[in-house]
Amino acid sequence: MDQERPALGLWNVVDVEATCWDGRQPPGAVNEIIEIGLSVVDLDAGVRIARHRVLVKPARSTVSPFCTELTGLTQAEVDTGLDFAAACRLLAAEHATGSLPWASWGDYDRNQFTRQCRATGTEYPFGRHHTNAKAVFTEAYGLGRRPGMAQALRIAGLPLEGRHHSGEDDAWNIAALVLRMHERGAWPAVTP
Repeated sequence: MDQERPALGLWNVVDVEATCWDGRQPPGAVNEIIEIGLSVVDLDAGVRIARHRVLVKPARSTVSPFCTELTGLTQAEVDTGLDFAAACRLLAAEHATGSLPWASWGDYDRNQFTRQCRATGTEYPFGRHHTNAKAVFTEAYGLGRRPGMAQALRIAGLPLEGRHHSGEDDAWNIAALVLRMHERGAWPAVTP
């Protein structure tokens, strides 16, 4: 990063996938993050500058066939991932998640991190500046209901890139929506 100019225009856009089931979850199982997608947007330049994927090995649940169908992730694949605490440390160390503002589509991702950090005694990897991109989009486009990400892309005239319900691809697509809202003057400014 340029040492002369602070990177106030950089944002992390995060999307997680978690263990899930068709119907009731098995006894003793909990929803756990299995993939963290993170894209970096530079609002000043108006571009997405990076995309990352972190696989996370669940400790108290397994990937169901329904979850594999939805996300494309298998148990064998997430078994190669980091444990949750190591994934959080990686986010903080490599992506400055504690200092950069961040956004997600809705509050699910923020709430899932909060719950899982609390349940595992893991330090929360994000700073205090979170923006619910779904709420900003709804207001910016004057909608009565908050749309899903795929619907928002259609409304904004943007293509869905990659696989829906892939954390990496969804973060990349949400980043495109963040840039579109910024172009419209609807994205909130964050002061340090």
